[in-house]
Amino acid sequence: MAALMYTGGTTGTPKGVMLSHMGIWSSIMSASHDMGIRKDDIYLHAAPMFHAGDFGVSMATVVGGATQVMIRRFSVDGVLDAISSHHVTTCLLVPTMVKMLLADEKTASADMSSLRQLVYGASPMPEGLLVDCMERMVGVDLIQVYGQTELSPLATVLLPSDHRPGSKHLRSAGRSGLCVSLRIEDAAGNILPTGEVGQVVVHGPNVMLGYWNKPEVTAETLKDGWVHTGDAGYLDRDGYLYLVDRLKDMIITGAENVYSAEVESVISLIPGVLDVAVIGIPDAEWGEAVHALVILKAGASVTEQDIIRHCKDRIADYKCPRRVEFRTEFPLSAAGKTLKMDLRKPFWPEGERLVN
Repeated sequence: MAALMYTGGTTGTPKGVMLSHMGIWSSIMSASHDMGIRKDDIYLHAAPMFHAGDFGVSMATVVGGATQVMIRRFSVDGVLDAISSHHVTTCLLVPTMVKMLLADEKTASADMSSLRQLVYGASPMPEGLLVDCMERMVGVDLIQVYGQTELSPLATVLLPSDHRPGSKHLRSAGRSGLCVSLRIEDAAGNILPTGEVGQVVVHGPNVMLGYWNKPEVTAETLKDGWVHTGDAGYLDRDGYLYLVDRLKDMIITGAENVYSAEVESVISLIPGVLDVAVIGIPDAEWGEAVHALVILKAGASVTEQDIIRHCKDRIADYKCPRRVEFRTEFPLSAAGKTLKMDLRKPFWPEGERLVN
């Protein structure tokens, strides 16, 4: 074991993940290769340094001989100042940070001419936010990384060549990193064919040794050397992975599966929407009802009916939110992820999911 890193705890109690030297090394080499790290790069630590994503990318910059710049904690002013004063060329941001950066009026006039690439990951990027980022950060290569602490942390990469308008792979999480194998399984552990949704399962030298002092949970997650990620997704014919939801966040309404990430991505395309989280809440008739929590941009006048009507024009009726609730903020983890578990608590007795 080389490191003991803790999961984010977005779906439960954080767990200590035992990572091996080979696991970390293989993940670092994969990131270094796909990011094209150069010795004249300057990497900005904007995400928390205890987060596996920042750890993996920053170690890749060490291998590449690049310079590293650190700020005490994330803030829009801190990131913009660091990029300008230290001529930062690359950094890693989670989607929440990207959203905050683009929403701040100071970003438009800031000197970010040195920035050549922006790496994003840790949670899915809503389509509306990704399109906005591509349109406003012209000349900056975008790279998506998908993984989790249990994978040291890299599983897949979506390269800059796939970040272009009209790309059929734009909504994917990319293809597997070096030495990484992916497959999709059903609940019984059967391998599913191309295009079918199931659990994302990963194998390679990057997989964890197990959870610290949790043999039962380790046995549930790590089976025959394959990490069962808890994420739902599918593979296309080109080997690109498409994530649809966390399995624990999937909504079952009237016996139909609704993936919250799909609904969130559709709502994010509304110009006045700053952020959105979709959850399942109790419903006497359907078991669970699709419920959207939305944060609007300053001055926006989007209504509940506007959002529902927008969804009905783009996705099946059963996937559309039955209600829309407006908020001014969402609870976030230390790594900047929306804590859906906390959003669900007020709706469910004893704070637990009683359906699904």
